[in-house]
Amino acid sequence: MELTLTPMTAQELDRLRGPLVQGYAEDLVAHRGMTPEAALERSSSQIRESLPAGVATERALLRVGRVGDTEVGWIWATLPAVATPNQAWIDNIEVHEEHRGRGYARRMIQLIEVELAQLKVPELGLNVFGSNTVAIGLYRSLGFEVTSQQMAKRIDPAG
Repeated sequence: MELTLTPMTAQELDRLRGPLVQGYAEDLVAHRGMTPEAALERSSSQIRESLPAGVATERALLRVGRVGDTEVGWIWATLPAVATPNQAWIDNIEVHEEHRGRGYARRMIQLIEVELAQLKVPELGLNVFGSNTVAIGLYRSLGFEVTSQQMAKRIDPAG
């Protein structure tokens, strides 16, 4: 069976929001050196601000990836804004753990690209943590290129 994308319901977002907030907070701890408490607060507030009306948030494309009746993952893209009038953005993509390694992330990105092309959006961007080599390989294979790069180094405050 082929993977399809369907609009996310409010109930699905309610179910997925907790793991999204927690996962992003864990990334902030691991990659930005934040305390777990600060990371959880930042993750929660950032997602709340990005989706103020939930699934009805203007410019947010929240889609669930399904194979038949089985939910295998989801993708969240944001349509262009004033600051980036030609670029949509993948805010999150996730394949549920038990469905990984089957090409579903690739297919979800391809399908969101089709939807964006129909909306006449000429470019799609995303962020990825540098240690996520599997995702980086996927994105490169789909034609994504590095357009900017942040680097950090942890230092010992004691000298």
